[in-house]
Amino acid sequence: MSRIIAIANQKGGVGKTTTAINLCASLAALDKRTLLVDLDPQSNATSGLGLDRKNIGSSVYDVLLDGVDIRLVVQPTEAPFLSLAPSSIDLVGAEVLLSGAENREARLREALLGIREEYDFLIVDCPPSLGLLTLNGLVAADEILIPIQCEYYALEGLGQLLKTIELVRSKLNPALKIGGIVLTMYDSRLSLAKQVVEDIRQHFPDKVFETVIPRNVRLAEAPSFGKPVLLYDITSSGAQSYLKLADEFLKRHLKGTNP
Repeated sequence: MSRIIAIANQKGGVGKTTTAINLCASLAALDKRTLLVDLDPQSNATSGLGLDRKNIGSSVYDVLLDGVDIRLVVQPTEAPFLSLAPSSIDLVGAEVLLSGAENREARLREALLGIREEYDFLIVDCPPSLGLLTLNGLVAADEILIPIQCEYYALEGLGQLLKTIELVRSKLNPALKIGGIVLTMYDSRLSLAKQVVEDIRQHFPDKVFETVIPRNVRLAEAPSFGKPVLLYDITSSGAQSYLKLADEFLKRHLKGTNP
């Protein structure tokens, strides 16, 4: 059975899009049919998978605002088994245009209904905010994956995200679960990073993935080449960490132990 996963954290700079791109690419490398839906107006997931965000034609904007069939928007990527529903700068105005629209919070869910069984995983890269676009991602999703950076103030703002998740559960999507917390940007040389990891594991003992994503030069470089790190340098610690995360992610789903 296919799963829709929203990757969200309203705090910027936590490795959200990096996780979206590289988890998707790693799942695809494990022969899982994967669709990445770029819901962020910054379009970093779109350019990070090699598409020119200025010349993509139809995008998720057209799906949400005009009801365009998402199949007409989805594009292949360099990675076998990985497809992309691209974003565009037009999404900047989508929240204002959607604010008075009928069924505004469920536009993405409706768009994905017809294609979800064509994929094993549909992963939504949400913008770094708790606005209407992120709300669409949470309403569409079966679960949410939360990246948290291993730095000071790591838990800042997380309380508001958890409140939003509870609100979505109570009003719009009672089946929404927290699929897990991914620790990112870990620097083993810093005692503070180790302390942050320990604190987060204590706060959320059943939610945190064992795999920790390190700070890695190759991870930072790969987007400028329009590639997931797996296709840029598979030997790097960043690539190996995301492969390990994908394996752990799949084992959770196969065992039915996803929190």
